[in-house]
Amino acid sequence: MTTFRRLSKRLLPSLVLPLLLTSNAALSAPKTAWFEQFKQQATPEQMYRFLHAMPKGGDLHNHLSGSNFSEWWYDLATDQQKNGGYHYFTKVIIKQCNGFGNNEFGFSPQLLLFRTLQQSSYDKLSACEKSEYKALEELNPVEKAAWMDSIRLDKKHEGRQEFFSTHWQRLNELPQNPFIMAEMLVENMKAFSHEGLVYLETQENNNRKIKVDGTPYTPEEAVAIFKQRLKQKDAVDTGMTVRMQTTILRFLPSAEKDLEDLYHFVDQNRDLYVSVNMVGREDDDKGHPLRFLPTLRKLRKTIPEMQLSIHAGEVDEPNSHVRDTLLLGATRIGHGVNLISDPDTMLLMRNEKALVEINLISNLLLEYVSDYSQHPFPEYLRTGIPVTLSTDDRGMWESNITDEYYVAVKEFDLSWDEILTLGRNSLAYSFVEDDIKQELLKNYDKRMNNFVKAFAKNQSKIINSQKIQTRDFICERYEVCLADK
Repeated sequence: MTTFRRLSKRLLPSLVLPLLLTSNAALSAPKTAWFEQFKQQATPEQMYRFLHAMPKGGDLHNHLSGSNFSEWWYDLATDQQKNGGYHYFTKVIIKQCNGFGNNEFGFSPQLLLFRTLQQSSYDKLSACEKSEYKALEELNPVEKAAWMDSIRLDKKHEGRQEFFSTHWQRLNELPQNPFIMAEMLVENMKAFSHEGLVYLETQENNNRKIKVDGTPYTPEEAVAIFKQRLKQKDAVDTGMTVRMQTTILRFLPSAEKDLEDLYHFVDQNRDLYVSVNMVGREDDDKGHPLRFLPTLRKLRKTIPEMQLSIHAGEVDEPNSHVRDTLLLGATRIGHGVNLISDPDTMLLMRNEKALVEINLISNLLLEYVSDYSQHPFPEYLRTGIPVTLSTDDRGMWESNITDEYYVAVKEFDLSWDEILTLGRNSLAYSFVEDDIKQELLKNYDKRMNNFVKAFAKNQSKIINSQKIQTRDFICERYEVCLADK
């Protein structure tokens, strides 16, 4: 159930925020006493509003196809004016037309409800298979709600297996439409800008996009669609700077070849793409980091320096994946949950040359920690390992970047200086061009200073300056449920 449906049954009282500070003097007090005072006196709703209004830096660990909310997917998939003229069908009943055989990803498409196809693929199905599907726009209200729920973690028993084994398989051909994904990128830019972000580094491939007739786009054709969309006024008006990473699925037999192809692709599109990442379950040993060391060493012989941000340490058991990923040349580590089990690598990462992209909500919902008392984030932060907060697959979590900050403040009692550090790190460790990075950092400091001064003068105005609709994660887990009109 979404926050919006829940709030139709529950009216929240209006918030009245008392003025806690009356002068700029508090801002220069030892240990930023103004923020400590605010934390002690603020209600959960007031703290959330503060963090939402607060200027932020960037989101460095963001999967574009996982960052889109269910209603965004449905609206674009059924709007042929915006989606490039594509028409989509989804499976609503299972008749076992072709048995139960698994595909290369280890699941049977025959047994998966709400797997979505475009018209060109639907037309190739047998009569029996076609009878399992309905056009997306023809779903009844119950089917539509179930379709939307099927691509988010909305039930307590769902976790890692549901996420890795069904969500992407259900989306299926939707992310292969470059028009949908370009529109989704702009929707994310608008949403992040509303939360105070100025930079987004998102992971998105353009090597497997397909046309309306089912034939493939070349990567160059697909990326041109993104570049054109980013030039349009509504995208420019967000004020967001965007760069992209491309990804390989690390455990596939073709992963080395994919890495070579995409490394060359990024090199040829450095105006938008900045890195190659590696995704997929790390507990599948076929994708272990050192598998890719010979390929990367070969590529670096002929291609100028390229920054690498790679998933590592997103597993339960101790292993050397973070250390091995640093050996690959990565300067950013995605997740790094099990880094805490490797003291030597922790010492190495205190040199401030590599950053850990922390994804608090993702790590909890995918069961890498059972509660936040187990999360290593505060140990990294407070022992000098560079970290920042990011959203990962926020559309599937029903969350946003403000939620990540709220969890960090609520669970780990962040100081104001630590909040500043997280925001600056999200820009300082970005892969954007150096001149743009320096400008973003300069503006971040200026925006933060102005925000603190304005907050001292009029807290209520600052905190209530934006309209907020919280998503399900923060409403259900922390009972912060806001729906401003």
